[in-house]
Amino acid sequence: MTSVISAEVAGAESVPGGDVLAENRDAAPLAPRARLFPSLAAVYRAQLSRARVARIPLLFVATFQSVGIMILMRGVVDGGSEARAVVAGSSVLVVAFVALNLLAQYFGQLRASGGLDHYATLPVPPAAVVLGAAGAYASFTVPGTIVTAVTGSVLFQLPMTHLWVLVAVIPLSGAALSGLGAALGLLAPRQELATLLGQLGMSAALLLGVLPADRMPAPIGWARDLLPSTYGVEALSRSFDARPDWAVVALDLAVCAVVGVLSLAVATWAYRRAAVR
Repeated sequence: MTSVISAEVAGAESVPGGDVLAENRDAAPLAPRARLFPSLAAVYRAQLSRARVARIPLLFVATFQSVGIMILMRGVVDGGSEARAVVAGSSVLVVAFVALNLLAQYFGQLRASGGLDHYATLPVPPAAVVLGAAGAYASFTVPGTIVTAVTGSVLFQLPMTHLWVLVAVIPLSGAALSGLGAALGLLAPRQELATLLGQLGMSAALLLGVLPADRMPAPIGWARDLLPSTYGVEALSRSFDARPDWAVVALDLAVCAVVGVLSLAVATWAYRRAAVR
């Protein structure tokens, strides 16, 4: 009987795959985890090509809206600090319309339709998904913001010498508002609520960014300080001075950068939370 058992064991070892059944010594190693920056670049390119056709008409709407607001305010504001506030606020409003409002709607729709399940199956870090989508939406704001700032400068006869500040204002304001928009879309329990929150955020950027700060009541001024786009508006507004205080401009941009990092971190956490539900 002992010889029969020995023969069966020997036969099992001689069968192809029998040693795999005995112990998984030759298991193939798992594929390495995708790195952040290559994944971020891939998601960014995919989102950019996907949104190019659908979002360009909305970018024209955002630009025309901001230019129309400046034309209306031209009959009320003559110049000075108020004109600088109107032009700066209208320029950053383009960023708020696309990066905050549309991104909140996109992630709200993605969560409601189950599209997050697709991203959850991809071997990419959650931060790459959030940062890639936020970067793609923020990129669409560049032409509209530049056109609005130049048009406002001509309309209110403001100097355009320091408009190069937009090189810092657009990405930093875009990061802060994109993170906020993504977080609103991912945390909203319903798609309709995500759309509503995005609209309210854009309305807040309109009212608190375009209107001159010195004409607002104190409680409204405190709310303005909490809005991420405020510091981008302030930095751009100060650049219209004949001799800008660059230390204050740099401080405004630094605050905007910190808020952008925090808002994108919250959006990444919200993505993880929504993806596992």
